[in-house]
Order: sequence, then structure tokens, then C-alpha cells
Amino acid sequence: MSFSRRKVMAAAAAVASAALVLTACGSGSSSSESTSGAPAASGAPAAGGTVTVYNVEPQNPLIPTNTNETGGGNVVNGLWTGLVDYKVEDGAPVLAMAESIEGSADYKTWTIKIKPGWTFHDGTEVKAKNYVDAWNYGAFGPNAQLNQYFFSPDGLGIAGYDAVSAEDATVKEMSGLKVVDDYTFTVELSAPNALFETIVGYSAFFPMPDSFFADPKGFEAKPIGNGPFQFVSRTPSVSIEVKAFPEYKGERKAQVENVQFKLYQSVDAAYADVVANNLDIIDTIPAAALAGNVWQTDLAGRFIEKPLSSVFQSISFPLYDKKFDNVDLRKAISEAIDRTSVIDVAFAGTRVPADGWVPPGNDGYVAGICGEACIYDAAKAKASLEKAGGYEGPLTLAYNADGGHKEWVDAACVSIKNTLGIDCQGKPYPEFGPFREAVTTKSMTGMFRTGWQADYPSIQNFLAPLYATGASANDGDYSNPKFDALIQEAVQVPAAEANVKYQDAEKILAEDMPVIPLWFGKLQGAWSDKVNEPAFNWQGRVDLPSLSLK
Repeated sequence: MSFSRRKVMAAAAAVASAALVLTACGSGSSSSESTSGAPAASGAPAAGGTVTVYNVEPQNPLIPTNTNETGGGNVVNGLWTGLVDYKVEDGAPVLAMAESIEGSADYKTWTIKIKPGWTFHDGTEVKAKNYVDAWNYGAFGPNAQLNQYFFSPDGLGIAGYDAVSAEDATVKEMSGLKVVDDYTFTVELSAPNALFETIVGYSAFFPMPDSFFADPKGFEAKPIGNGPFQFVSRTPSVSIEVKAFPEYKGERKAQVENVQFKLYQSVDAAYADVVANNLDIIDTIPAAALAGNVWQTDLAGRFIEKPLSSVFQSISFPLYDKKFDNVDLRKAISEAIDRTSVIDVAFAGTRVPADGWVPPGNDGYVAGICGEACIYDAAKAKASLEKAGGYEGPLTLAYNADGGHKEWVDAACVSIKNTLGIDCQGKPYPEFGPFREAVTTKSMTGMFRTGWQADYPSIQNFLAPLYATGASANDGDYSNPKFDALIQEAVQVPAAEANVKYQDAEKILAEDMPVIPLWFGKLQGAWSDKVNEPAFNWQGRVDLPSLSLK
């Protein structure tokens, strides 16, 4: 069993290893830190028992090609297993449902063999066509899937994408996908992609059962995957219930019978519940508990804290609104934000001020690439605002109130107001789902908070999906042909050459400032005294197969 006859995976593993080294160095310096649990071993699920996990309301039904946010992603990743999985500890890609992934010397033609005998939760066998059909569905324009981008030239780059991707397309199948037999399919790309084996582990590339294509709407009520957990029920704004799938063929089986995702409108409420042992797992800590390290006292012996190379927080501009079509205005706002003070106020100093769009620990990271625009400077901010011709009216910063963002939004607005004299106000949405709906439908009238948790371990994932023209997570509608060209060139060459191009692309972001970098994240998680210490993965998410009761 091998990824391929070539050495592409060595480059991908190097990316993940670099992240691990830096993370390990940082985490080892903290005496208050716990050690994350080991990945779950193979074996039958524990008899009975339920573990509760903090979550927010997903934006959409649980369809992999239409889920690009963490509320839904946390559940989807438990319900499905892809061709490739990512190691819990460092994100290194490893074969999962794929028996082998072999590529041509030019990175354009790929042959994938899947393991026989795997079944969906409805008992039907997972076959090559289930991957091909799912990818074609995700790419087909009239289906309007949020993850369509990942099949495009800026993503995986499957040949024939252009013919299927238009909103009014009638061609439904990409020419680059061919089913060879029940367990083999080939992928022809429109251009070389050295990251192929890393990218296909992302949820957009999960397989879908025949029942989905027969009745997509019906499927939404009861999604059927091929992962270690199977869907039970969903009560909007209350909970999502899943249970162990006893016929799961993967190595990392569920260790608990039931998992309940409790959907909170306030992270403070979730925190109070985990302290009181009414919630078992949480992966974020509210600002009030961070102050004075209260959370470490409240949760003594049952918390973890360590740096992450996979999390980035930002403020985005709706560039489709003409009042933000001025780079000097955008730079003025960035220069007016005292990141260190905001972090101190909202997170008790437990974040790292961002100096670019790619977190440290990723291969290709360049310190200070954002330059002076990411450094608080009142005089420079005022000069930039004057150059922009000023700003009329109030300035709003939208956020989802169920995610613990109010404190930093308010602090950032105070910094902007005090520096520039602009009336900056937070604009809360009660829940994550409606907030993301406003973002994805391009209906924002002011700034809005954005964050990114890497889908796969590569510098490419912090740039292409967020800022390439028409990309799935390009929330502000940014477009620069020079940036696009560099991204397309980078994915066609080995890692060392690619990193130079990615860095040049990131420099363009520094010139255009479509998104304001704020800070890089830390994993801060906790658990009740009813469960064993869980594993938190390289993204900072709880690893569901690791969950177990005492």
C-alpha cells in the first residue's frame, strides 16, 4: 500500500512535519499545558454511553460538497472517511479508503484504487462510482455547492471542469473522471498538481451513496456517510445526534456508542456547562474565563493549551460594496487596530498578532510579510485615511454572537474609533448559520469577521481557497489576476519552487489588503471528569474516534 510510485508525499509530509516541530517547541514551554490524548485504537465501540461535544448551528444540511464551515464540518468529518486522512497529531496525510494513489511523472494523471468491502451506513458498498458521482455533483454549476471551487483549476484542477461549472451548465460530468472498475478510477487534470494526494483528503472529495443522487432533498433529512459514526437526528439550534457505526472498516473505530453535538448560542454557556460537567468536550474558551487564567483553575487537570499552525483570524471587507473599493481606506483600518491590546483585552494575551495571512509553522511562512500595514501606528493610519479621502458614516463589524467574538470585536472597534474618529460598531448575528448565509450570499454592508481553519496542511490552503477569484471561501469577492496566476503556477511545481510563488502571491495581498490579518490561534480545549482525555487534532478540533468514557 503506497500513495504513489513517486515522492510527492514526501513534500506533503514535510509541510506537516514543519508544523509539528514548531508546535511541539511552543507547547513544551508551557508548564500549564496538558498533553493531548493519543489517536483511538482499533476495536469495537464501548457498550452504551454518550459523550456531549460543543458545537454551533451548521450553515447548511450535512452535505460534504456544501459544507465549508466548522459547525457543519465537525459533524461531516465524523460521518465520512475520505481517500486520505490526516494524522491527528500533525496533519500528515495517510491512506484511508484508498488502497493506492498513483500519479504520472508530470502530476497530471492519477489512478486511485479503493479498498473493497467498505460500506455506507445504509449497507451499500462504497465503489469507485460513488467518488466520481460525488465529485461531478460538487462541480456541476446548477447544484451551487459551496465547495465547487475545489474541483476547479485553482483547486484540484480536474479536466472538463469548465464544461460543467457554469450556473446554466448542461454537461454534468467532467471529462477527467473515469470509472475503470468497481474499485478503480482515474483522474486527468487540466494542469499538473503536486498537492493532489494531500488535497483529496478534504471533505469536498468524500464519496456519496446512490441514495443521495436519487433523492438529494430526502438525503438532507438523514445523511448517509461511510465514516466511524452514523447520523441519528438533528434538532435545529439544539443538537445533532450521531452513533457508532459497527460495520466501519477503517482502522480508527469509535470508542463510544453515542456522540451528541450540543448547539450553543453562547460559548459562555458552553463553558459553564463543561465546568459543571454538563458538557463533556469544548474546544474554545470565552474571554471572561481566559482573564487571569481562570479557566485553568476552573478546569484543573482537564484542559489543554498549545499553539496551532492551522488557525487564522481576520476581518474581511465586502469588496462588492463600492465604499470599500479603496486600498488606502482598508490599510488605514488595519493600521488603526492595536492587535496586542485587543488580544490582551479579549484573550488575556493568549493569541499571536498576525504578521501575514499564513500562520507560523507552515512551510513557506515568511515573518512580517504584511509589513507596516499590520502594525498599529496611529499617525500612519490617519495619513492613510486622509489619502483615501476619509470615510462617511458609521463603520460596522459583523460577527456571530454564538462564537465568543463580542469582546474582541468591541475592542477592535474601540481601537479604530479612537485612532481614526470613525464610529465603529459591532453588528451581532445570533447564530453562525444566518451569519454565514449573509456572508455567502454577498449581502454584507460593512466589515465582517472571518476566520480560517486549514482543510489540509499546506500554505496553498491559506491562500487559494480564500483569495483566488471565485474561490469557495473568497467571502469578500476579492479578485486580482496576478494573484490568480501565481496560485495556478505554484500548484504545478515541487514544494520548494511552489513556496516562492505562494510568497509572491501573499505579497500581493499585502499590497491590496482585501482582508485584515488579526492573529493566529491556539488550541484551548477542556473536558468533563466523565470522559478520558480526548485527542485534539492538528486543526484544533476534537478527534471523535478518540472519545471514550471513564
